[in-house]
Amino acid sequence: MDRPTDRPTLVASDVDGTLIDDDERVTPRTRTAVAAVVASGTPFVLATGRPPRWLGPVVDGLGFAPLAVCANGAVLYDAEHDRVLGASTLPVETLAWIADLVEYELPGAGLAAERIGATAHDTATPQFVSAPGYEHAWLNPEHTEMAPEDMLSSPAIKMLIRIPGADSAAMAAILRPLVGERADLTYSTNNGLVEVSAPGVTKASGLQLAADRLGVDASGLVAFGDMPNDIPMLEMAERGVAMGNAHPEVKAAADEVTLANTRDGVARVLERLWGH
Repeated sequence: MDRPTDRPTLVASDVDGTLIDDDERVTPRTRTAVAAVVASGTPFVLATGRPPRWLGPVVDGLGFAPLAVCANGAVLYDAEHDRVLGASTLPVETLAWIADLVEYELPGAGLAAERIGATAHDTATPQFVSAPGYEHAWLNPEHTEMAPEDMLSSPAIKMLIRIPGADSAAMAAILRPLVGERADLTYSTNNGLVEVSAPGVTKASGLQLAADRLGVDASGLVAFGDMPNDIPMLEMAERGVAMGNAHPEVKAAADEVTLANTRDGVARVLERLWGH
């Protein structure tokens, strides 16, 4: 880093498999390291595939409410004031087109959609809707099951395509060349789940919006991640850091590899950069 202070202008971290350990906790060491970053005046931002409603335990673990890039870049969320600041959605026409494509190319795949309201728990908006028989990749008791045509009837921040036990990379490889520029495809788990966002929406695009909101230069970004949905922000960053437990493609895209999320890998890099 060649700025006079030799210090990052912005720090961003993925959540699952990165900032939190395998028990979904922010460890005391990580909490202390992040607090030192914030105390120095450098903003710390979450960049996650999670929707805003799933950030509560992370915020509690950090001890403060950072600005958050959610749903793989589709949502900019003010956790401190529980406000959705902006959202990029897939239009209903694209949702229907992708559903037809999936039915032909990945027969039997389950479909679901993530929607967003004005706040994290906006009761006026069903946040997660799925077609009958959709099987979650993780525990999610909050979903609303509805007929496929109803699920596709409103814009969504993210569409989920699910085949339990399948390989996410293989699913994405089938769909990506067919979808082209009509949407952005990625995955954050290897367990048969592909996540679809509006075209050009990635964690990198979300972090640029976050940097603009914070009034900082995104060129001095340090970013941490572990799965392919993190690659755009690691490539965007001045220093992209992959976790020791990261997907091989993420390690290949990173500038350095730290220790695993179970060994305070994020904290170790922050401690080094901040001279602790």
